[in-house]
Amino acid sequence: MALEAVDGKSRFEEEQWQRDGGGGGITRVIQNGNIFEKGGVNFSAVYGQLPDTMKKALKVENDDFFATGVSIVIHPNQPWVPIIHMNIRYFEMPTGDPDKQPLRWFGGGIDLTPHYVIDADAQYFHAYLKSVCDSCHPEYYHRFKQWADDYFFIKHRNETRGIGGIFYDRLTANDEVSWEDIFEFSKNLGRSFIPIYTELVERNRDTPFTEEHQHWQYLRRSRYAEFNLVYDAGTKFGLETNGRIESILMSLPPTAKWVYNHTPAAGSNEERTLSLLKKGVNWAE
Repeated sequence: MALEAVDGKSRFEEEQWQRDGGGGGITRVIQNGNIFEKGGVNFSAVYGQLPDTMKKALKVENDDFFATGVSIVIHPNQPWVPIIHMNIRYFEMPTGDPDKQPLRWFGGGIDLTPHYVIDADAQYFHAYLKSVCDSCHPEYYHRFKQWADDYFFIKHRNETRGIGGIFYDRLTANDEVSWEDIFEFSKNLGRSFIPIYTELVERNRDTPFTEEHQHWQYLRRSRYAEFNLVYDAGTKFGLETNGRIESILMSLPPTAKWVYNHTPAAGSNEERTLSLLKKGVNWAE
């Protein structure tokens, strides 16, 4: 497996699970590796009836649903290697009319959460995503990049979770793109994960770090945890539809710190990183 090869030490543990109400999935977790302190690759395919809370959130009236997706989160032990997250999902609801197509759409995205923002890495990451988007539609990157800026925003901190990426939801066929185009785009985005993250790991895995760097890493992880527990739509969907808790919360880091009123030193790399955690930074051009 590509991620095992990048880490060079640890191997994925696999667990299959079933969901009460319909469906199940496979959770694979890698821990205590050379680079990956904790990582997860989660596949799910679930079906059944939506709770009223989710019907309201999705603004649909149908009860029956089918949802499938792949979610990946990697927390490195090296402060100069970024956290990465990707999710590709498909959602379908029958209309009840055999002559009509079901309601269906793709959603997902990929985003990067560096503990320290490195300009060259941010530019590489966004340029790669732009090339994937441009292969399907010339407006996708700018539209989905702004969507990611808005989505991965920690309102109570007034900062973005990281340097963003792309995010989209309810993506379906229209006059500009066919269903086949959207399906191909989602596959291409999924396939981008390994080359992107392999490059970023190799660039930074041997960079020396201190206890102070790692302390900052744990502080940034706390922001990641706050976002996932307070705002993340996938976490909420999993909890509301009786998903498997261990799989839903695999995205949380193994160690994080909350320090009262922590303020980075003036002129430090930490202060610079905070200054770049905002919406609208143009990394791709």
